[in-house]
Amino acid sequence: MTGTAQNRGGAPVGYITELGPVEAGAVLYLRLWCDGPGAQKQVWNDFATALGPRRGRKALKSFESLCDLCVRHGRRPLMRHHVSCKCLGADESCFANFVGYASDGDREDAFLIATTIVRPDVAALLVNFARDFGMALKCMSLRADDQSPQPQDKTLH
Repeated sequence: MTGTAQNRGGAPVGYITELGPVEAGAVLYLRLWCDGPGAQKQVWNDFATALGPRRGRKALKSFESLCDLCVRHGRRPLMRHHVSCKCLGADESCFANFVGYASDGDREDAFLIATTIVRPDVAALLVNFARDFGMALKCMSLRADDQSPQPQDKTLH
């Protein structure tokens, strides 16, 4: 494999800000998870704070299983950018869309993308974990929206 081919998965294809909340969350948590034990604690804290300890633990378990399958059965390592990078890499975009499709219930599209990430015999299991993880991200996003200040009607007449 040439140096160019090795780096294709990390090639910038956009910006995190162009993603929806589920997809952006998927990329952020993938980056954090791969950043080491300290960052993994932050993932747990985010899940537990937003979802409560029981649901947070379930979301974390799905996410851990998702990452574990990607590492153990991946076609190649997923390339990612630094946690604070605003760019979106090609592999990260693929992962984000995969989680997005799975959380929307688009199993066939999610499965198709999963087969580009892991071996086909593991893809269906990966889709299940991505669905659960993506649904947790949706819940977290909805709770964040509920807690943000609502704009006040400023109509004077």
